[in-house]
Amino acid sequence: MRDTISLWPSPRAYGKMPGDTGCFRSLHPEGKADEAVAPVNEAGMEPAPAVTILPRQDKAAAAQPAPAAPAAAPVPAAPPASQAAAPPAPARPARPGGSKAAGGQGDDGPAAGGQAAGGQAAGSQADDAPAAGSQAAGGQAAGSQADDAPAAGSQAAGAQAAGAQAAGGQADGDLFARYTRSLVAERSGRPVAILQAGCTTAGTGLGIAGLRAAGAEIVVTLVDDDQPVTRAAAGQDENMAECVLGDLRTVPLPQRSHDIVLCALLLQRIQHAELVLDRLVGTLRPGGLLLLRLADRDSAGGFLDRMLPGAVRQMVWRRRHPGQPGPYPAVYERLSSAKGLQAYVPLRGLVIAERRAVGGRAGGLAAPAFFQVAQTVVARLSGGRLTDAHEELVYVLRKPEDLFARVL
Repeated sequence: MRDTISLWPSPRAYGKMPGDTGCFRSLHPEGKADEAVAPVNEAGMEPAPAVTILPRQDKAAAAQPAPAAPAAAPVPAAPPASQAAAPPAPARPARPGGSKAAGGQGDDGPAAGGQAAGGQAAGSQADDAPAAGSQAAGGQAAGSQADDAPAAGSQAAGAQAAGAQAAGGQADGDLFARYTRSLVAERSGRPVAILQAGCTTAGTGLGIAGLRAAGAEIVVTLVDDDQPVTRAAAGQDENMAECVLGDLRTVPLPQRSHDIVLCALLLQRIQHAELVLDRLVGTLRPGGLLLLRLADRDSAGGFLDRMLPGAVRQMVWRRRHPGQPGPYPAVYERLSSAKGLQAYVPLRGLVIAERRAVGGRAGGLAAPAFFQVAQTVVARLSGGRLTDAHEELVYVLRKPEDLFARVL
C-alpha cells in the first residue's frame, strides 16, 4: 500500500490505522477512515507542494469521439473608432453622501457627490428649521397660556364669587339628578313620590322639571324645621309656598310613602337628628333612595362654624349663599359626621351607593380666603382630629328591596 495523507482539516484527526505500514488516514469520531487521500513526497511526511489531483478518465469514455462544438455565437459589430480608441474610465470611489443623495448613481463623480453631501447638510438644516419653529411656536403657545392663566383665574374667581350658591349645589346636583333619573326610568308608568326634607337648604331641583316635561308623573312634598330663618326663606321663595314647617319629629310622614327622600344640609342644624332621620328612612319604599348632604362636625370647617362669632358666620354665609336668609343654627350632633353616619347606615339596613366630599381642599364651596387659611391652621393644631380635606359630605343611600340584601 502506498503512503497517503488525509485532507481532513484538523491535525488532531490524523492517526495511524492498525495493520497499515507507513499509511496515515483520517479518522472520524465514529472510527471510520476517510477515503480522500493525497500523495506525499518520499523525503518526509509533509505533502508535496503544488500537487494537483486530477480525476481519472475512463478508457471507454476516452475512446468515444468528442462531441461536436456548439455553434459560435454571432460576433457583435465592432464599436466606432472613437469609442474603441477611448480607454475605459478608471473606477472612482463613491462617496456615501453622493451615492445616497443620487439614489445609487455612483458615476456622477466626486463633484456630484460633494453637491449631494452639501444638499444633505442643507437638508438637515432645513429639517431643523421647522423643529426650531415648532419649539418657538410652542414657547409662544405656552406664553399665551401663561398670559391667559391670570385672566382665566380672575374670571373663575369672579364667577365663583357671583354664583356661590350654584357652586355649592353643583357637587350634589348632578349626582342626585343622575340617580333620580335612573329611579324614575325604573318605575316608568307609575307616579314617583319625592320628599324634600330641609327644603329651604336643598339647593337643587333634581331635574324634576325636565322629567315632567318628558312625561314622568312626579309628586313632591316639602317639609322643614320651623325656625325664624326657615320661615324667612320659605316666604322669600314662591316655589316653597306649599312647604310644611313644623317639628320634624311630629310632622305627619306616612311609612313607605316616598320613592326618593332628599335631606340636604338639615342634620347639622336641628336637634334630635337621629330620630328625624329615622322617620325619613321610614317613609322610603323598598328600593328607594335617600339623597343626603350634611356638614361634617369632624372637619375644620364644621368646627369653625360652631365656634366663630355670629358676624363672621354671617360673612361666610353671604359669600356662599348671597341674597338668602341665614346663617342657620349650628348644632352638629354626632350623627352629622362621617363616623356617625357610617355607624348609622348598617344598623338601618341601608346601603351606600356613592359618596363624595365637598369644600375644604376638595373644593366646590366658595369662601373668604381667611376661612380657608383658618381651616388649615385648625386642622394642624388639632393633631389630625379635625380635617381640612372637606367640609361637607354627600351620600346616595339605597333602601334594599330585600331586608337581607346589603350589597348592591
